[in-house]
Amino acid sequence: MEPRSIEARYEELRGELIDEIRASGIDDLEILRLFHRVPRHLFLPDAVRPRAYENVALPIGYGQTASQPTVQALYLHILRPAPDDRVLEIGTGSGFLTALLALTAGRVYSVERVRDLSARARKVLDDLGITNAALLVGDGTLGWRRFAPYTVIAVSAAAPVLPPALLEQLDDGGRMLIPLGTPREQRITLVRRQRGQVTEEVVSRGCAFVPLLGRYGWDPDTGEACS
Repeated sequence: MEPRSIEARYEELRGELIDEIRASGIDDLEILRLFHRVPRHLFLPDAVRPRAYENVALPIGYGQTASQPTVQALYLHILRPAPDDRVLEIGTGSGFLTALLALTAGRVYSVERVRDLSARARKVLDDLGITNAALLVGDGTLGWRRFAPYTVIAVSAAAPVLPPALLEQLDDGGRMLIPLGTPREQRITLVRRQRGQVTEEVVSRGCAFVPLLGRYGWDPDTGEACS
């Protein structure tokens, strides 16, 4: 546990972050309460923990980052997970978005390719008593077929194209958010499946996520898009 004075400071900084999220255009009280309820600093390595409530992406090791909080708030705002939704998250990372999703959805299934990050996230989720999130170490571009289909899919890494395995696992009436583009710049794209038809809508441009590595993403050795 953090000393009480540090916890008080984190509480103050959390309030300032929530003000920034509201200023970004997201004033949904349920989302703002989630960011107040879940202590982001607990999900971060000690080296960057003092910066936990800055509105920036932060390094968490292994070449990965914890996404910018306003981006995560945007994901929640657009995807609107409901208590009866089954959510697939691609890129567990720090586990912070996993926690936010788990507190709104019925069940979350999160895939992370880096075993140590998955284990770290699992510990924090357990410490916070969040029990409706299952974690898997594997290739996120393949999804988690065992529990498909999913009402909501949240992808926190950038892909060159929409991975076909993820689209196959999206339920009818479901929605997916995924950054698509080049390694340098992407557009966050909302994918919907409705009565067998798939639509794509760009909701944000000029974004920069870590690359989605795997069979239907970027090759970790060459940096080229996989076929």
